[in-house]
Amino acid sequence: MNQFFDVNGNLVELSFFENAFQEEIKHVLVICQYRDSWFLTNHKLRGIEFPGGKVERGESLVEAAHREVYEETGASLEELNPIAVYRVSDEKGIFVKKVFWGKIKTINKTNDYYETNGPVVVDGDILQLRFNNDYSFIMKDQVIEECLKYIYKLQNKKE
Repeated sequence: MNQFFDVNGNLVELSFFENAFQEEIKHVLVICQYRDSWFLTNHKLRGIEFPGGKVERGESLVEAAHREVYEETGASLEELNPIAVYRVSDEKGIFVKKVFWGKIKTINKTNDYYETNGPVVVDGDILQLRFNNDYSFIMKDQVIEECLKYIYKLQNKKE
């Protein structure tokens, strides 16, 4: 289990094991790829980040991941793999997020991307690009770094 503090000083615990925490998982984060590019969204307040959000009542984590990706980018996933779970302890309490790695199948232009300005396709070294000013604070987090490194390892095993 990796432990560190995020940019807001909150304790973050990251695990690549399925049932690492007792708390109910109520949020999802989907690290998306489209062909050889990274596929993100431009949040209206935070900036460029991977899609994600809260799980709605009666919805599974997988359903929430698919819905959030579609709502924020117009994209449909052809592949979705759970890779990690993390817990954040902040002044409001504790919340737990499930991290998925998704591959985009199709992209549709929609009339509304909810709290985002729609999709952003990024080529290049996302581990470095994520520190640019137009990226969300979430992207600068060690969770993103560790999950991207994990994905790179998985990709290298497939080759």
